[in-house]
Amino acid sequence: MAKAEIFAGDCGYNTEVEATMDESVCKLSISSECPHIIKMAAEIPEVEPYGEISFRRAMPKIHEAGHKYCTHASCPVPVGIIKAVEVEAGLALPTNPVIKLS
Repeated sequence: MAKAEIFAGDCGYNTEVEATMDESVCKLSISSECPHIIKMAAEIPEVEPYGEISFRRAMPKIHEAGHKYCTHASCPVPVGIIKAVEVEAGLALPTNPVIKLS
């Protein structure tokens, strides 16, 4: 199981993600202080990892749900969920992405 803790920033909401592979799908357990992310999580209980890592085939389901529910375009939660899926599926190393603003 891969876990991600996402601290969104200005809004002050925190989100925790657990991603677990089950055959070819990745099951997601998402808990959040944000009411928008809670709604988003209900739409993505599981995803197919290869469908989430590229824009070449179609819009990833996680990004579709983020577009539908996230009220702020720079919300890092959808990307954080995708990173957890990638790590659990063995498609990325468990390194921490960082954005530093000054």
